[in-house]
Amino acid sequence: MNQLTDVDLGDPELYVSGNPYQVWDHLREHAPMYRNRRPDGSEFWAITTHRLATAVYEDRQSFTSERGMRIGGEGAAGRASAGKMLIVTDGTRHRRMRDVLNPAFTPRSVRRLEESMRAIVRQLLHEVRDLDSFDFVDRIAGRLPLYVTCQLLGVPRNDWDLMIELTRTAFGSVTEDGGDPISAELQEQAHADIFLYSADLIAERRRRPGDDLVSAMVTGQSAGYRMSDEDIQVNINGILTGGNETTRHATAGGVLAFIDNPTQWQRMRHDTEAVMATAVEEILRWTAPSLHVMRTALTDVVVGPQLVEAGEQVTIWNPAVNRDEAAFPHASRFDITRWPNRHVTFGMGQHFCIGAALARLELRVALDALASQVARFELTGPVRRLRSNLMWGLDQLPVRIHLEDDRD
Repeated sequence: MNQLTDVDLGDPELYVSGNPYQVWDHLREHAPMYRNRRPDGSEFWAITTHRLATAVYEDRQSFTSERGMRIGGEGAAGRASAGKMLIVTDGTRHRRMRDVLNPAFTPRSVRRLEESMRAIVRQLLHEVRDLDSFDFVDRIAGRLPLYVTCQLLGVPRNDWDLMIELTRTAFGSVTEDGGDPISAELQEQAHADIFLYSADLIAERRRRPGDDLVSAMVTGQSAGYRMSDEDIQVNINGILTGGNETTRHATAGGVLAFIDNPTQWQRMRHDTEAVMATAVEEILRWTAPSLHVMRTALTDVVVGPQLVEAGEQVTIWNPAVNRDEAAFPHASRFDITRWPNRHVTFGMGQHFCIGAALARLELRVALDALASQVARFELTGPVRRLRSNLMWGLDQLPVRIHLEDDRD
């Protein structure tokens, strides 16, 4: 990188074969509000500091999410979801929609899923414990969160693996044979299949409501507001994204961090209960699966040293923000005892991730099971990163787990 104009944070190749942390560090020092010009002529502002990220996340008067929350998400599909999906809805409608959804995501509510989570993790570990090598992303990290999300939504057990394949394809979380990215056509078809499946599930819950999130969306209301079938469909799509992708990439990325920092894994094993809470937060800071979040300025507004004009797009690069030394001393060090830890992995402000308590519990359950059974992880092949400018994570993590009956 010779000059700032060389940088295009929207290029997915940067996150596969480049060194994004070097780029982010450079921008944070020299251009914390960076005007990113893309090859197609489009532009967006890019934020890499914790202070500026906080300012934009918490400013609901000057910025909106309803014109898209990711680069390229302002097209027809993005406009169709605006005002219907929680993450691209603002104001009163956002609050009422959140009121309908929130009871299923409180810490007390998600704790009801804990025993089921533990059973899922036990089964997943049992299936791989004797293998010489397996892909941790595919066999464990990708299955736990989506199985839990399917259970939360009320998806029948025999459809869980189908939903895994559809969501991975729809959100570009897998590659085709040879490592090529999933085509736009396959992604669009997978999204369509999810919507069709959701329509059938909604119709069934309207006939026979149950004790699940889809039933809650069908029957719930807030100040006279009720979710339409279309609202429910797009939110099922969004929940599958958040419920699968965030925990999937945090879990796999956390294991890779422990492989790279074996003394931290030994601390995790020997002091599991003492360090669990801080370890979960450090993994979330370190992995930051939501690569960027976009807002659009509603009015002219000053952000740091720059004037952002109405209509301009501002992006927050969460992994960069989570490595800001001004907010995180020794930010490039993976430290499972770090506290305080004001990471932005779940965002901030009115759009703080509604599934944060669920994701934290999933990570805790996975870590607890791994720490009780796995003495160490061994890489058995090359690690491959996801080719995406939206999700920051691993596409492949080939490992062997070395087990012990008790901790040494």
